Amino acid sequence: MSGIDAQQSDLPETAPTRSGTAQFMWQQLPYLVALLLAIAGVAYTNVSHQPLTGYWEFLALAIGVVCVVTKWPETDGRDNQFRLIWTQALHWIAVLVTMNIMLISGVQQLLPTPATGLVLLTLLALGTFLAGVSLLSVQISFLGLAMGAAVPAISWLKQSIFFFLLGAVLLIGLAISFWLRQDRRRPHVAPRTSNQAED
Repeated sequence: MSGIDAQQSDLPETAPTRSGTAQFMWQQLPYLVALLLAIAGVAYTNVSHQPLTGYWEFLALAIGVVCVVTKWPETDGRDNQFRLIWTQALHWIAVLVTMNIMLISGVQQLLPTPATGLVLLTLLALGTFLAGVSLLSVQISFLGLAMGAAVPAISWLKQSIFFFLLGAVLLIGLAISFWLRQDRRRPHVAPRTSNQAED
């Protein structure tokens, strides 16, 4: 009888673990998509030697939306939610204005075409990192660091080494995210074990 109870107690624990992993991956999906879009833009810029001005502006708006959407459930009260929206809107408007200053014809004459794409990516990476710092989000800050690491990778490394470097940065970020998740779950495991011992 006790063996059957032990088997039944094991079944509910495995199902939440799988659903917990799926939920965690679902929560990380916006960051992964933004990073993949940034890597795709970097790869296209590297191959075509043409700046993707509209692409980086779209990506800046998309990351701004990701910042608001991911922090929305943690924000309590209408005033705090309104503050989240307008501070992120001002932050990303400032990034977009700075990007467009770099695209003014007088400034464009000072930079070669491939350098313009790198400058826009640098501004996007800086804006993403600062948004992560202001929101106290490790994932958004890491996304900004990964995009910033792409700038020297484009300038100095060959294309094959560049993709290996970005893949390593992505794997390190995923490992950090999983490690932080495991640290958050450990205090919850101890009370369950003590309750089972009392039964």
